[in-house]
Amino acid sequence: MDGYRIESDFIGEKKIPADAYYGINSVRGHENFNISEDKPESILIKAVAWVKKACARANLDCGLIDKKIAEAVCEACDKLADGGYDNQFIVNSIQGGGGTSFNMNANEVLANLALEILGHNKGEYTLVNPLAHVNMSQSTNDVYPTAINLALILKLATLRGELCETRDILDAKSRELGELIKMGRTHLNAAAPISFGQSFDAYACMLARDLERIDTAADALRVVPLGGTVIGTGYKASPKYCECVITRLREISGLDIQACANLADGIQNADNYAALSSALKICALNLSKLASDLRILSSDIKYGIGDITLTPRQLGSSIIEHKVNPVMAELINQAAFLVCGHDSAVSMAANAGQLELNVFKPVIAHALFKSIDMTANALNLFNKFCLCADIKYHPRGL
Repeated sequence: MDGYRIESDFIGEKKIPADAYYGINSVRGHENFNISEDKPESILIKAVAWVKKACARANLDCGLIDKKIAEAVCEACDKLADGGYDNQFIVNSIQGGGGTSFNMNANEVLANLALEILGHNKGEYTLVNPLAHVNMSQSTNDVYPTAINLALILKLATLRGELCETRDILDAKSRELGELIKMGRTHLNAAAPISFGQSFDAYACMLARDLERIDTAADALRVVPLGGTVIGTGYKASPKYCECVITRLREISGLDIQACANLADGIQNADNYAALSSALKICALNLSKLASDLRILSSDIKYGIGDITLTPRQLGSSIIEHKVNPVMAELINQAAFLVCGHDSAVSMAANAGQLELNVFKPVIAHALFKSIDMTANALNLFNKFCLCADIKYHPRGL
């Protein structure tokens, strides 16, 4: 059939575009879960490529796979990790099956890339098979959370950089404004004088605690269930493989990865994700408190508090002339509201896992990725256009 190849499974047949690297399982997943435009993130695809390469290397170390096939799969993993095939991941990021469709999407893309490397046609799975070769000694249930953990660690490094910059800006302002006095307020009413310096140092201290909480949560992600296969027993994986695969993953990722002391724990429980989500939520709430304080302090001098004037970023009204709004602070507030919503979703999903598997890791990963990206991106703009801009301070004669 021109422009298509036919692939089949025990359910039936599907037409697959001839040039597609994905296969029948990916198409079924796309049909079943196409609820939005959200597709797996590049960083998760990179992470699963690292995991699959580690698995292929470990299988080769154990003499379980033909060397030629293993090397082709590893080369395919490198190509996938470089980001050139992200568009071949067609299954929605939120999916039933606990991530099976994502894992199969990866298996099919890697199998077809390996076939191409070996000089064969896509879909010739008798030569390189998505399950028998690419997924050897694995299950979605240990591969998927391991890839999620790696992706989260990488994403958190970016967020951490933005938070450190925010903390450092606040710390510098606390020293710069050390003796400049303003009226301290409780219940929104005048209470007693306090320096701008002490106020900004309090914000810096708050963010330092956020960094500690996020670092603690990130460290817990370095423990992964890879090697546990279906429910943590290592079913269909050799003991030697289970030892080798963590070593290989550590080499490939450059991260200090360790295996869970109890692999079943890493597959069925999601409390580490809930802890990270909680740390992100607390951080978002703290940033929102900082933003709200700046909004209040920058209310205009004539009719409001007017202790500071924020740099104007845009017109504040379509009808009132010369009005300016604290838009960058409002951005932080709204990002925080969404992070809190994502935390609720993670909490519910972590609680909803039954018995030996939590099947709701797709929505957990989706929510965590969105929270991290949103906080990092909002902070980058807030730092640039608000905290590092020309803020004017009005001590009001105190």
